[in-house]
Amino acid sequence: MQDANLPSADLLKTVLEPLLEDFEYWFGRSHQLLENETMPFMSDQEQSQLLGRIKQAELELNAVKMLFNASDCQVGIDMATLAPWHQLVTECWKVGMRFHQTQAQ
Repeated sequence: MQDANLPSADLLKTVLEPLLEDFEYWFGRSHQLLENETMPFMSDQEQSQLLGRIKQAELELNAVKMLFNASDCQVGIDMATLAPWHQLVTECWKVGMRFHQTQAQ
């Protein structure tokens, strides 16, 4: 008997799977940008540290996706895991926007 307070696998798949795909997309895009371009508004150390944080988040995300898929979409993710990823994606968006603004000038 399933606990009525727990979300169903269908709900988790509908909500969580696209969210994980979004994180994968934005981390990958940011990873590529930071590896292939120099951010004129960041020191080399800042850029390297941000790239390191993205690489760590990608490893964590891959582990979560493997567990999610191995459990047949029965495993949720704690907000304590998602919140830092969201903050990192927001930081990456800001860096990307600033980079593209400097390129347009």
